[in-house]
Amino acid sequence: MTTRYFGERIKRNEDPRLLTGRALFVDDVDLPNMAHIAFVRSPYAHARIKSIDTSAARALSGVVAVYTAADLGDYWRTGVLNVGVPPIEGAEFNERLHPIIAKDKVRHVGEAVACIVAESRYVAEDAANLVMVDYESLPVITDIRKSLDKDAALIHDDLADNTAAHVVQTKGDYEKAKAGADVVIQREFYYDRGTAAAMENRGIVAAWDAKASKLTIWDTTQAPVIIRNGLAGMLGLSEHQVRLVAPFIGGGFGPKILMFYPEEMLLPWVSMQLERPVKWIEDRSENFYATTQERGQFHQAEIALKKDGTILGVKDVFLHDNGAYDPYGLTIPINTQCTLLNMYLVPNYYSEFTAVFTNKPMTSPYRGAGRQHGVFVMERLLDAAAKELGMDKIALRQKNLIPPDQFPLRHGIIYQDFTELTYDSGNYAPLIETAMEMIGYEEFYKKLKPQAEKEGRKLGLGFVCYVEGTGIGPYEGARIQVQANGRVSVATGIGTQGQGHYTSYAQIVAEQLGVPIDQIDLVTGDTDQFHWGVGTFASRGAVVAGNAIHAAAVRVREKILAKAVEEFEGEVTPDKLELVNGVVQIMGAPETAIPLGVLAQKANPMRGAVKPGTEPGLEATDYFGPEMGATAAGVHAMIVEVDPETMLLDIKKYVTVHDCGNVINPLILDGQIQGGVAQGIGNAFYEELIFDEMGQILNASFMDYLLPGSLDIPRVEIGHQVTTSPLNPLGVKGAGEAGAIPVGPLFAQAIEDALGAGLELREIPLSPNRLWELTRPQE
Repeated sequence: MTTRYFGERIKRNEDPRLLTGRALFVDDVDLPNMAHIAFVRSPYAHARIKSIDTSAARALSGVVAVYTAADLGDYWRTGVLNVGVPPIEGAEFNERLHPIIAKDKVRHVGEAVACIVAESRYVAEDAANLVMVDYESLPVITDIRKSLDKDAALIHDDLADNTAAHVVQTKGDYEKAKAGADVVIQREFYYDRGTAAAMENRGIVAAWDAKASKLTIWDTTQAPVIIRNGLAGMLGLSEHQVRLVAPFIGGGFGPKILMFYPEEMLLPWVSMQLERPVKWIEDRSENFYATTQERGQFHQAEIALKKDGTILGVKDVFLHDNGAYDPYGLTIPINTQCTLLNMYLVPNYYSEFTAVFTNKPMTSPYRGAGRQHGVFVMERLLDAAAKELGMDKIALRQKNLIPPDQFPLRHGIIYQDFTELTYDSGNYAPLIETAMEMIGYEEFYKKLKPQAEKEGRKLGLGFVCYVEGTGIGPYEGARIQVQANGRVSVATGIGTQGQGHYTSYAQIVAEQLGVPIDQIDLVTGDTDQFHWGVGTFASRGAVVAGNAIHAAAVRVREKILAKAVEEFEGEVTPDKLELVNGVVQIMGAPETAIPLGVLAQKANPMRGAVKPGTEPGLEATDYFGPEMGATAAGVHAMIVEVDPETMLLDIKKYVTVHDCGNVINPLILDGQIQGGVAQGIGNAFYEELIFDEMGQILNASFMDYLLPGSLDIPRVEIGHQVTTSPLNPLGVKGAGEAGAIPVGPLFAQAIEDALGAGLELREIPLSPNRLWELTRPQE
């Protein structure tokens, strides 16, 4: 091939639809005779439901139906456990799942207790206000550090306490290493809650066609095939009777991966009961309570070192806030356990976590999915150790890097994908060296910082490292077909939420078939177009779906070449043919070109017979499942100026150097990292959900929940290193969460460096207000 697509900075071909309002989102679905749904949600974080009176709501003009838990009859159910317990010896897990509609008891503010169906959303909301619920208030637990106290109220009455899970993972012998250490650093760290705050909230449209016995659902889910399969089972339908479409989605970030939200289970059933389409679009107030959140961990950690800075071992014991239920299993805290090891040699490791139930909304992965917490603990321990040992912070990190000849490195503990945590490949020293050069590390401390101090300005530099487990299984698939008009259709079960799939996947196909990007049509997230898949999460889209698309494209290429050889009557061998600009031709002989559309027609004849052992058409379906996840890595560095009077920050320079293996599209990758950094900055310095002692969120609106604005986010200078992954044919690793993972410790370190005076920051987020409190003299 003379044209190269893989690795090129090609503009996203989906953007014209998005920018001109021609992309379909769930709220754009408007069907005849469609009813609208609103929910009655609990104002209490913990209460028994004594009675529900829906008579006034039912009597309101325009109300179609009202459902409580009692009205669902045999269909009442809970959600499902999304991820089981990994094979960790001695792991304890108490599975407690959220109800489709609460009955008997509510366990967090915003839990649905009734569903209103009406001719308009306005009427449905009015009717919801007419439902009278008699609650018996119960004691509330919101502080994870108090959740296991002997007098703490039980969130689930059948348990002895509020323990959701308990897991210990070890390698080596930490206590022995500690006994031989020259220095042991002990610290407590706290990482509090935030919300994803996607531009598009969740939404569902369900339409049951009784005559066709077909249910069609439009859903803002990151896992369309699994939702389709699950709903078919719940509703007693075959999977072919259910079509689920995940159209364009305005940000997923993890919360939309949950399978299944109460609304997802309820709306299809309501549509079948009423035999008409129904629609629910989550408003922003609901989103603060009804959509999953993440963060919420308290760590007691220590690191043991030699006096030359060599790490001997790390111990980390932490609490993890699950919220009221635990449908996503142990994924988040296990990510924390495993990511804490970062890119360093840690021969001895003890990690123990207790996940607890609280009267807060339940958690699920949110961009980073627990990795932030582990990186925060390790990087902050290293910062404290560098000060204690009198070492340069980067020199300490460099001393403990995993050398490239030790890959693949097996860590001896279990990762979230149920396999042993293994770093497949890496070369970390160049990442640090490149980042030092890009940020101007030496110049900063020799010139910029001293000059700023003379001028009375507070400048600081942060420099942190991270790893990102990506590309876990089990599998994804794809079907590729060359059509009679020469266009190429690609269908995959994975959904898209803005990652640039329509472009990057097309580049993978174009690389094999030599077809221009604008001649490739991609369908994602439509279960009638492709029946099998898992979902978009864990930075796995490029790694797993990308390699499935590559495998299918390779097979189609082989079919094209075989058919072309046949058309040339055996006068040429496949290795003498090339695919370029939508044709197949003999190399160096453009006059022999056969358009792929013509070849596709010849491969699907109207007369004659298909030869034994061959298939009609130029089409292939293939799948890819990695044996384990691929480990990406990187470095973030930042220069900030802090106003000591207001504690407001001005980010002067921000650089990242990332290694995610071979890069499909550097332009899209840069966008992913820039977006991740923006979200990471929000999590680190602006965003925090403030719960009072009664479980109420005190800042549950964008008037009060502090999000960074466009002027708060710097332009990120991005560098790339390439260490290919041996785990997949494309040699790629994921990058979707890389921008967000290390920003917390980066901010803490940079602020400390700016303000000095013995300041040590051990918590995230660091809002301007909180930073003010931490830096004031204690009375």
